Amino acid sequence: MKIGVIGAGYLGSIHIKLLKNLKEFDLIGFFDNNAKQADAIQKEFGVEKYKDAESLMDAVDVIDIVSPTESHFEYAKKSLLKGKHVFIEKPVTSSVAQAEALIQIATQKGLKVQVGHVERFNPAFLAANDFLDKPLFIEAHRLAKFNPRETSVSVVLDLMIHDIDIVLSIVNSAVANISASGVAVVSESHDITNARIAFENGAVANLTASRVSLKNMRKTRVFQKNAYVSIDFLTKEAEVVRIRDGKSWSPFAVNFEVDNRGTQKSLTLKKPKIKGVNAIEEELKDFARCINENSIPIVSLQEATKALQVAQLVLDEITSKTM
Repeated sequence: MKIGVIGAGYLGSIHIKLLKNLKEFDLIGFFDNNAKQADAIQKEFGVEKYKDAESLMDAVDVIDIVSPTESHFEYAKKSLLKGKHVFIEKPVTSSVAQAEALIQIATQKGLKVQVGHVERFNPAFLAANDFLDKPLFIEAHRLAKFNPRETSVSVVLDLMIHDIDIVLSIVNSAVANISASGVAVVSESHDITNARIAFENGAVANLTASRVSLKNMRKTRVFQKNAYVSIDFLTKEAEVVRIRDGKSWSPFAVNFEVDNRGTQKSLTLKKPKIKGVNAIEEELKDFARCINENSIPIVSLQEATKALQVAQLVLDEITSKTM
């Protein structure tokens, strides 16, 4: 399939580099409205630069949108109306209304749209996912060192939305209540935010996101009946602690009593095997598979819209406390 990339900044250049070597796609070219950046990317990767986005859309079957969030809607809308399948980086659009409009167009046209919530393809999450079963409490910390390049939107849309998407994917329940707070430290929008999301089935997620930290961290802890799962999205490691009734004779188990009646339980620690894969490459491969097999993407436009809806509710809650 012929594919073109819109947006050749930091992340867009990574997409271009990967797409050049993916057999699933034929990278035709790219467009970036920054002429200096476009020249540099063309020189580095030897990929044709297009003078405008629409001429690129006309030349391909698939459009990969890696431009700033505020431009996602217009590029995606034009691409869909031209009959092109679309991959869009997260967050899907600037507003829920825009995302819902894209759903309507894509449905009418019978086109595939996948959104770049790349952590769904993180090898640590993929390895841990088989052990997740009806989570009761989730705690996530996503901390990043300050980078002026990332301050155009709130940290909720910049970082926390990754964990919102992960939580929604593993908690099979509607959101019941959200409480949140945030602070603008060095930029005009929120730089550090905490949100507590309660679900109708009783599960609770406590999410913290910061872009003014001294170190990077992307760690999620999931607690469920008789199990604890730790996922480090940064180091790509996972741990699973499971508790079983009765005493275990395994040398890898720890036995303990849980009450004064001598009730025994055993605890085992497992480190799932992590596959050495590139998450961005995997999500692009998955999109190609969805198009070829006419299947639903792992991160569909509908799922990305739900994540954006929850992110917007978090922002509304923060705003209500600062008015």
